[in-house]
Formats: sequence, structure tokens, C-alpha cells
Amino acid sequence: MASPGPVTPKAPFEPSQPPVIEGFSPSVYSNTENFKEKFLRKTRENPVVPIGCLGTAAALTYGLYCFHRGHSQRSQLMMRTRIAAQGFTVTAILLGLAASAMKSRS
Repeated sequence: MASPGPVTPKAPFEPSQPPVIEGFSPSVYSNTENFKEKFLRKTRENPVVPIGCLGTAAALTYGLYCFHRGHSQRSQLMMRTRIAAQGFTVTAILLGLAASAMKSRS
């Protein structure tokens, strides 16, 4: 039985670099963007979502304030308003996803 030829060692694995996969690009964008740039881009793509998030946060904050002050009727109303605002936000996210999917198809 013949012994195999000399084995050349492969290059060591470099954890700081993404793996090279043929036909795959790890980043869709050519330049890296920081948090502020990404936030502004996402807000321009779907401006209704931040409005829904702010409405949800405002209803939650005011509802907790009313609960702390002992205004149970107002607190309950604000918690229901918060649920409605969350539903609005989720709907806005789903509609934004659908719109971007339709946009990429055309």
C-alpha cells in the first residue's frame, strides 16, 4: 500500500474574518453603518413604526403613573390604549415588510 504524499497545511482559521462562501456576501451594504445611520435609514423606510413605539411607551408610562397615583380607571384605560398601540405597531411592521417584499419583486 502506498503512503499518501506530503500534506500541505491549510491556512489557520481566522475568527475575526467571516468565512468565504462562494456566491454569498455577508453584508448587503458595501459600507458599514453605525447605529444612528441604521436607525435613520430604517425610520425612512417605515416611518410609522417609531410613531407606534412612542405611542406604546407614552401609554405605558402614563398608565403606570396613574396606577401609582391611585387612578385605577385611568390606569386601566391607558393599559388598553397601550395594547392598541402595540397592535398598531405590529401591523405597521408587517405592512412595511409586505411593502418591501413587493418592492423587491418589481
